[in-house]
Amino acid sequence: MTLPVMEPGLDRGRIREWCRRVDAGPFSSLAFGERIAFDNPELLTTMAACAAWTERVRLTMTVVVGTLHDPVLLAKQLATIDVLSGGRLVVGVGIGGREEDYRAVSRDLAHRRMDALADSVASWRGVWSGERVVDGAASPTGPSPARPGGPPILAGALGPRAARHAAAWADGLCGFSWGPSVDEVAAGFEGFRKAWSDAGRDGEPVLSTGFWYALGPGAREQLTGHLRRYLNWLDPAEVESLLPGTGFAGSAEQLRALLDALEGTGCQEAMLVPTSADPDEVDRAAAALG
Repeated sequence: MTLPVMEPGLDRGRIREWCRRVDAGPFSSLAFGERIAFDNPELLTTMAACAAWTERVRLTMTVVVGTLHDPVLLAKQLATIDVLSGGRLVVGVGIGGREEDYRAVSRDLAHRRMDALADSVASWRGVWSGERVVDGAASPTGPSPARPGGPPILAGALGPRAARHAAAWADGLCGFSWGPSVDEVAAGFEGFRKAWSDAGRDGEPVLSTGFWYALGPGAREQLTGHLRRYLNWLDPAEVESLLPGTGFAGSAEQLRALLDALEGTGCQEAMLVPTSADPDEVDRAAAALG
């Protein structure tokens, strides 16, 4: 279950209530991602609060835009959240799809590349393993993550070229489907498996995806209202053309059928992205899942 961090009206009490209900429910992860030039809470600060307000669920970043950040400082922040959560952090990472986020933090767009992201990930793992990041430093840059080697790193790689890059360094895929389309997800997973094999990786990659959803009467209207706010970096005419076919809006039975179909593609975890900040959304989804 994704926190509704892109919805208006969030405050301390509401975020904490979402954490409580997600942690109590049947969900495997509490997830959310990063935007800068938007009216939403900051990812790392909020995830640290979620670490304190939960005990059970994994805390999954979907995704942190790694190339927006100084890699050593981000490695320290991620390790701290992993410690605070008792080793429950999973880091989904990408280069981001919005140039205004780079401009907002005065980050050169030249950093928005998959090879730059790979360099950042290598820096994180070096910090987590205890490498000295400054010549002559008296100690490593801690804290050490709760798990040896640090938290799992999943690539938010949505295209074949990005998948080929990420398969060399990621532990798996943290995808997203606008449809959602089972065929699209299956093709993306198959492409990542091939890239993983071509990179000489052992074992199997983690495969996950996500999608916007709304349930029951008024579902399409709820989803449409959310997308009109969230997709504000796109041309309004383009947004209107996307609305009828974007996201899941349907019944509990249809949601279960979709998740069954995704499981058939090899999907190990599906991230539900809510389109309302009402905490009862958590209970409705839990009831729909049975």
